Amino acid sequence: MYARRRHVYFVMMGACLALFVGAWAVVRLWSMPVAIGMCVVAMLIPPVAAMIANRRGPEDRWWDDPSGDPKSDEWWDELDGKKRRGL
Repeated sequence: MYARRRHVYFVMMGACLALFVGAWAVVRLWSMPVAIGMCVVAMLIPPVAAMIANRRGPEDRWWDDPSGDPKSDEWWDELDGKKRRGL
């Protein structure tokens, strides 16, 4: 799923770039308000793309990953009532 989110992110950022370039290279020659509107839409795309790219899916079990700090992992395991094996 990570590759799919990354692909969607790059497509959205490509659309953002195309809107900016198209607005100021071509559309402004015919209609300045439309070019500004295109830029406003392009301005909204990067935050949405970042949210999509960083979204966690149900298959992403990030809360079970060890942090790398053995003492912290031991403390969390004790709170969860489980023991890690082989770490």
